[in-house]
Amino acid sequence: MYILKAEHSFDSAHFLANYEGKCANIHGHRWKVKIEVQSEELIEGGQLDGMVVDFGDLKKDIKEMVDFYDHALIIEEDTMRKETVENLIKDGFKIINVKFRPTAEKFAKDFFDWMQQKGYNVKRATVYETPTNCAVYEK
Repeated sequence: MYILKAEHSFDSAHFLANYEGKCANIHGHRWKVKIEVQSEELIEGGQLDGMVVDFGDLKKDIKEMVDFYDHALIIEEDTMRKETVENLIKDGFKIINVKFRPTAEKFAKDFFDWMQQKGYNVKRATVYETPTNCAVYEK
């Protein structure tokens, strides 16, 4: 089995609604996302001869995925008053509503699915919310 790994990072803020502890408050992270793709065989012939995928394409797609969240406040839908969100947007803040609780675990699955939809044979998605704490999703 051949495995390629590529990573990218982004900075964003979030909070965990209905959580008892510090993470109930808005706080930020430097998230690091590592995607691993796999293949039993290498491509034969052509420009990609001897490769699983083009690293350039893999890195570009990971960057596109994480750049969407960069320098944003990520909010689980319906966990903040509608008026508050509207006012933050009016004041020029980048707000991203997600349908899931914005934990490292949920992001790992979301990024795994996103890359799989792009056509990659994803082995594993790892999301670090601190340099020493990460969540991993693999099927």
